[in-house]
Amino acid sequence: MDSSPTRDDRSDAAAGGESPRESQMHGSLVEVMGVGVLILGPSGVGKSECVIELVRRGQRLVADDVVRLRASDAMDSCGDSGDPPHARLIGWSPEHIRHYIEVRGLGLMSVADLFGPEATLDECPVDFVVRLEDWDTGGNFERIGLERVREKILGVDVPTVRLPVHAASNLATLVELAIRDWQLRQQGVNAARRLDERLRRRGGIFAGRETADGEET
Repeated sequence: MDSSPTRDDRSDAAAGGESPRESQMHGSLVEVMGVGVLILGPSGVGKSECVIELVRRGQRLVADDVVRLRASDAMDSCGDSGDPPHARLIGWSPEHIRHYIEVRGLGLMSVADLFGPEATLDECPVDFVVRLEDWDTGGNFERIGLERVREKILGVDVPTVRLPVHAASNLATLVELAIRDWQLRQQGVNAARRLDERLRRRGGIFAGRETADGEET
């Protein structure tokens, strides 16, 4: 289950044209605490296993493996970003695999059969992107989190986090933590910035940005 998009803003920008209004990506879409979360990552990184654990905790599956997307100018009732009306993404599953999920070693399973129809949704806005990446790829993962990055999908800015994956990772908990933090930031609560400002008032800099020689990294 490759997570690279079949069409997205990167290809659109290269072509110099306008973003299409519909596309699809390889990944999973799940509603977590009322927020539509698009989970992307390389094949075998653990996307479906993460989604299964999220559903077991009471979250709701929208799509697995293939996520259809369209850009909409209307706000939707699923999730509450706190922002004024703006273009946003809507995601859903192709009908022939709707509410099914592939679990390596077990095969294809119906989430509606396993957890009940209330564990699924037909579609949901994409409010947040989580990119799962192998820990040993040497990626420069966020250590402080003063600001959150955004990426464009079909011309829509979507907040994004990159989570490193290793054998001891509890991915479902990390995804829920990322969503709780994002919801707080939407309300103006940024714990990292608050600590940074506190340290600056004391005449220091953020501890995580200083080397042993006192040079800022």
